[in-house]
This record gives sequence, C-alpha cells and structure tokens, in this order.
Amino acid sequence: MKVLVVNCGSSSLKYQLIDMVDESVMAKGLVERIGIEGSILTHEATGKEKKVIEEPMKDHKKALELVLEAVVNKEYGAIESMDEIEAVGHRVVHAGEKFSDSVVINNEVIAALEECIELAPLHNPPNLIGIRACIELMPGVKMVGVFDTAFHQSMPASSYIYALPYEYYEKYGVRKYGFHGTSHKYVAQRTASMLGKDLDSLKIITCHLGNGASITAIDKGKSVDTSMGFTPLEGLVMGTRSGDLDPAIITFIMEKENLSVNEMNNLLNKKSGVLGISGISSDFRDIESSAKQGNERAQLALNKFNVRVKKYIAACAAVMGGVDAIVFTAGLGENSISARELICGGFEFMGMELDKEKNNVRGKETVVSTDSSKVKILVIPTNEELMIARDTLELLK
Repeated sequence: MKVLVVNCGSSSLKYQLIDMVDESVMAKGLVERIGIEGSILTHEATGKEKKVIEEPMKDHKKALELVLEAVVNKEYGAIESMDEIEAVGHRVVHAGEKFSDSVVINNEVIAALEECIELAPLHNPPNLIGIRACIELMPGVKMVGVFDTAFHQSMPASSYIYALPYEYYEKYGVRKYGFHGTSHKYVAQRTASMLGKDLDSLKIITCHLGNGASITAIDKGKSVDTSMGFTPLEGLVMGTRSGDLDPAIITFIMEKENLSVNEMNNLLNKKSGVLGISGISSDFRDIESSAKQGNERAQLALNKFNVRVKKYIAACAAVMGGVDAIVFTAGLGENSISARELICGGFEFMGMELDKEKNNVRGKETVVSTDSSKVKILVIPTNEELMIARDTLELLK
C-alpha cells in the first residue's frame, strides 16, 4: 500500500509518499507561500533530481493539484498513476476530547473538527482545507485523520484538569490537551524496539525539543502527563513562547503597557521564550554561537531552557514513580550535543549517566548513556510522517 501523508499549515503544505511494504519514502516535498506572491513547490522523488516549481497557488486545492501532478510526472515523479495511492493520512493538530486515536474521516469527523476550531484557530482551519481538497481531488480514496492531541487523551483527570472553576471545563473544554502526540508516540515505540523490551513494561520520558518543545511521561505506552497544555504555550521555555509563568504577570504587563488581548497573546507566543531573553534569535544555534562568544543574555536563555527541561524530566519521573529511559528528539534534541549534556548533568542521583563520547552525535538513532547507567538515554530522530502513515495503514486493515 502507498500512503500519501499531508500536513497543511496556514500558507504551507508538507507531504510524503510512503510505500508501506518497506516503509520507504518514495517522494517528499514542501509547498510554501500558498495564497501569497511567490508560491513555490520543492519536490523530490527518491533517486531523482530535486524539482522546484514556481507557480501561483491561490489556495491549498491548487497546491495539492500541483503536488499530485508532481508525484505522477514521468520525469521527476514517483508513481505512474494516482490509482497507486490507496489512502491519505492527514495531520490534524486539535481534536479536543472527541478522539483518543486516529480515525477514518467522514462527514461526522469533519463536523467534529470544525467544532474544535476555536481551540486551534491557527491550525485546524488549514488542516480542514487540506482534507476537503484531497476529498475533492481524490474521490474514493480513504482519508485518515491523525491528531496531535489524541495520544494524550490517556492522561488521568488529575493531570489534565486546571484549578479553575469546574464550570469552565464543562462549558468551554478548558483543560490540558497536550501536543506533539504523534512524535511522542513514535519515539516511545522506537525506544522499546531499540531496547528490545515490551513497551508495556517501560516508563519513558520523551523530550521533543525544538523551536516548539514539550516533554511527556509515558507509562506502559500511555501518556500520563505532558508539558504543553490548553494550547502549546504552556510548559517549557521555547523559541518564541514563554512557557510557564505566573498568570498575574499577564494582566500586570497589559495594564503597564496598555496592551490589547491580541497584542498580549502575540507577545507571549511570538516575542518571548529564548528570543525574548536573549534579544538575539529564536534559533538555538544562533544563541549557542552567541553564548560561546561571551553574550551573557544568550547564555542566560540557554540556562533557563535547560533548567526548565530538567524540572519537567524530574516531575515526569515523580509522576510515574521512576523512569527506565529518557529520549531526546526533534531539532534541538536530536542535534545539540551540548544541550543533552547540560540537561542530563546532575541526574546521576536518579541513575542516569551520559556517555560524553557516545553523545558526540547528531541526528542519529542511538543510545548515549553509559553501559552502567540504570536509566537509558537515547537520541531518536522523530518521524511523524511515518507514524501517520502507520496509523493510516492500521485503520484501513
């Protein structure tokens, strides 16, 4: 079976065509600037030259038309006919409490996702646009929705409820949902496989560390707590997001700076995090480079990030009553040797010992703890597209 994985953003579209016989990527690509001047499609079929197509794309439907044309193109395509694509797996950010697993998309599912738009106003609308466009362009092909929030639906109420009047949960669904679920699920499964153990026997802490970052406690394959909350703003310090802070700070700054709700929301989501502390960049590579040159605010930003990650790792271990493995994934987690070393340092009392020589690796699936470490430390590049394709295949079986 060949599965097309689609991830629609507000003005972008990422895709992969995966042959599920051996889980090989046949083609992948990125569409940028949809609905904006300068629309561009970068397409690459395995074993062939990369193809760049610059053509106006007024909406996601037009973008998908060009993607499908590229996939079957005789010169730079990957398949001979659209009939070879048996299913499409769609990444959808928010499913609220409606779905605890991936689902085959029908009219009822689409209606449920529309109800979740107010919970994810930036993400769910383009996700739905992509779903509708694929249904129109690929009639008869099965569509599957894979949700960022679904993996965290196993959290107990004590983990997801907020200490607010309970009526706000009942009326508006105000609770912790968690995100990056597809990534956390994938690396947890890979951890069990790499260690040669049953997932049901492990307590795993997965650290998805990138410009957006979250940590999840996974006990016996189930998410029991996670750092992101009602929105992706809660939790760790991130590239441009503040993460946890005293809620009273929000109203204090709004009054002092005479900020509107939208302006404050923009400040917390796009002007804070390591960008806000360092004043340099939201890219950790830039900040690490500046810190090495003696920039104190850049070093402070890194220190704050690392301390927050440490706190969540310790909290997750406490929630589960122990930990067998800690996993680093996503851009920073996979590639920053120094970040992993600083985060793991000081956890020897928990039986966690990083091997500095093994840790000298970027973007490679490997164990980086010492042979004697009671807690295994792993680096696993995430593969959300493959996880989406696997869920799609499993549902269609």
